[in-house]
Amino acid sequence: MDDRIRVGFVGLGITSRSHFAVLEQRPEVALEFAVDPKVTEPPAFRGTTPPHYRDLAEALDAHRADLIVIATPTQTHEELAAQALTASSARVLVEKPLVHDLAALTRLRALDGEVDVRGRVFTAHHFAFAPEVRWAAEQIAAHPEWGPITRVTSAFYDPYVLRGEQAFASYVSSWMDSGVNQLSMLARFVEPVALTSLSEMDGGASAWATCEYRSRGRIGLASLRSSWLTGESSKGTTFTLGETDVEVVVDHTANTGFAARTGTLLAAYGHDGRTPRKTARHRPLYESLLSGAPDPVLGFDTTVTITELHHSRP
Repeated sequence: MDDRIRVGFVGLGITSRSHFAVLEQRPEVALEFAVDPKVTEPPAFRGTTPPHYRDLAEALDAHRADLIVIATPTQTHEELAAQALTASSARVLVEKPLVHDLAALTRLRALDGEVDVRGRVFTAHHFAFAPEVRWAAEQIAAHPEWGPITRVTSAFYDPYVLRGEQAFASYVSSWMDSGVNQLSMLARFVEPVALTSLSEMDGGASAWATCEYRSRGRIGLASLRSSWLTGESSKGTTFTLGETDVEVVVDHTANTGFAARTGTLLAAYGHDGRTPRKTARHRPLYESLLSGAPDPVLGFDTTVTITELHHSRP
């Protein structure tokens, strides 16, 4: 019997490259088909070209997939996910954010009586799988004596201002692009409760938000800054455990981190620099997704919480 995991891939833009780089390394994965109306021929997968379609419905009529990955513009996610759910029995992994607005989320949730939305829909919250994020979460979990996380400060900068209007066409806004990354990363450490403020500036190229969360029974506040007004990418987050004066600082650009208390270094994490950042995130994401017990941060319930926070307007 063929026990390979048959993957159908929808959307062959820049985002697909990170997925393909990881999927090609997994021998149990076979690329069953590719879909993209703007591409005449998909890239080779392990030296061969998979069947290519301009329409997902046509691909689903011709193939049976175990996993369908949707890496298309956000506005198309709802329709394609619903199509994959109702016309196949495959799991569906959707690039973040899952949907473009709350009405689309409501429509997807309404399908749960017809198909197993909660059990089959997953969102590629890849930032929650970054090596420095997982290291920091493991450190904090291993040291309950450090107490709750009382404050989070996160700043995500991307040089998308250099792309002009193309940046808005691809990513919509700084908050739409980076906010979901920050919120999904936050969910790795604490229980997000409510977005308490949101200001979008510079025509959507910058944003400032605060999010209330619960950590070990205590309420804390996360300050989230994102902006495209920079010449280079720069991302970092600091977790403050104020009851014991411990800080855990991670650099998402360098994939590094350290924990310290009032001048004393408690732990440090370094990256070998050999693995590209996006590959380092997608590799453990797929390990989890293709396992028997996917990480809850990928699951539909967590996605609902993140999506509602992401689209709330305090």
